[in-house]
Amino acid sequence: MSTIDFAGGCVIVHSERLNVVSARIILVLSLIALLTVISGYTQPRHPAPTDEGAAAHIFQIAVVLVAPALLLFVFTADWKRPSRSALRLALPGLALVAAFTALYFLEHVYFR
Repeated sequence: MSTIDFAGGCVIVHSERLNVVSARIILVLSLIALLTVISGYTQPRHPAPTDEGAAAHIFQIAVVLVAPALLLFVFTADWKRPSRSALRLALPGLALVAAFTALYFLEHVYFR
């Protein structure tokens, strides 16, 4: 348990709660990245889009925002039980790998 001074008051923050919230944020951002790439497959195949479009920017923002959430996760993780932390990152990690794999296939196979 840690304390944070907030405008003259003291707020107690449980690091476990922050860890769970950051894991959920990472999951949501990873799924957003995956869904934006999957939405690219709904675009017509030919001709390939010349502009990146809004979906590409949403993907980029989601991936960039994973970094601060991951830092919060790492700093609040209970390193006495690393398997619990690894399990919380398994699904978001899988979603990010799937998103980047789908993005590679979309750019190098689907639109060629």
